[in-house]
Amino acid sequence: MLTLAIESSCDETSCGVIKDGREVLSNIISSQIDIHRRFGGVVPEIASRKHVESINLIIQEALDEAKVGFNDIDFISVTQGPGLVGALLVGLSAAKSIAYGLNIPLVGVNHIEGHVCANYIEHKDLKPPFVCLIVSGGHTYLIDVEDYNSYTLYGRTRDDAAGEAFDKVARAMGLPYPGGPFIDSLASKGNKEKIEFPRVFLDDKTYDFSFSGLKTAVLNYLNGAKQRGEEIVLEDVAAGFQQAVLDVLVEKSFRLSRELGRDKIVIAGGVAANKGLREMMETRGIKNNIGIFYPSPRLCTDNAAMIGSAGYYNYINGKTSPLDLKVMPNLSFLD
Repeated sequence: MLTLAIESSCDETSCGVIKDGREVLSNIISSQIDIHRRFGGVVPEIASRKHVESINLIIQEALDEAKVGFNDIDFISVTQGPGLVGALLVGLSAAKSIAYGLNIPLVGVNHIEGHVCANYIEHKDLKPPFVCLIVSGGHTYLIDVEDYNSYTLYGRTRDDAAGEAFDKVARAMGLPYPGGPFIDSLASKGNKEKIEFPRVFLDDKTYDFSFSGLKTAVLNYLNGAKQRGEEIVLEDVAAGFQQAVLDVLVEKSFRLSRELGRDKIVIAGGVAANKGLREMMETRGIKNNIGIFYPSPRLCTDNAAMIGSAGYYNYINGKTSPLDLKVMPNLSFLD
């Protein structure tokens, strides 16, 4: 069963062809990072215009690479939300047009569920149940994946998402956008024990996250050091900050796995590409006899393949969407 998948929630225009939810025949990604880097972040209007310019070419490239035509496609998977409203509209409009023209089903996909399903592509034998930590620029969730379409939400961010904190701290440190990879690289060269930043665990009864206070602590440290004329070692700042984030993410993930008796923890989202997070998860996973799974870096970023996988599991579960489907920029994970 072939799905043509379209993802345009932010600053990547991506289209792909996915077979049976796990086999990627094509996954074309056109990134706008270089365009938005000069502004220090994504400019929604520019992102929307670039999607309009790219979408038709990317769709055709995805079909060509997969060596299929429109008539070979069984259904269309497309991101409905969350994301930038203008960017989402471009992808959904294209998907609706194709579904209507070919008279095939349309499946609207929650972008966050797509990140979870990226692991099904990377790990062909991975099956629920498992605990999943979803960490990206806009979202931080801790969920129990009971089945392919059955989730229970246990924790979410109360303020800044983990990836958002990375980007804001990186900007304060004078690093380019997106900041996460640069902080990860600097952290590997720094002393994580040199600067002690707060770990916000909230309390033992919640799996929610909070990174706003940590972000503020780093900004205060940087400003204070500048005012005192002290040398700022960016490697040490990055290492201390990153370790403070990872300690909370890892601790809560393993605590939930113990509580639920799960023997697998899956990481998803853009921050799943963070080398420090992967290493810390794997080290603790070996110690606790828990399998750790995460996608390759290309599948951590926004991409159509993960939307195709999520769409497949929705489709075989009987979930399709009407042609008057609306984009939902603020779509929550379990909406």
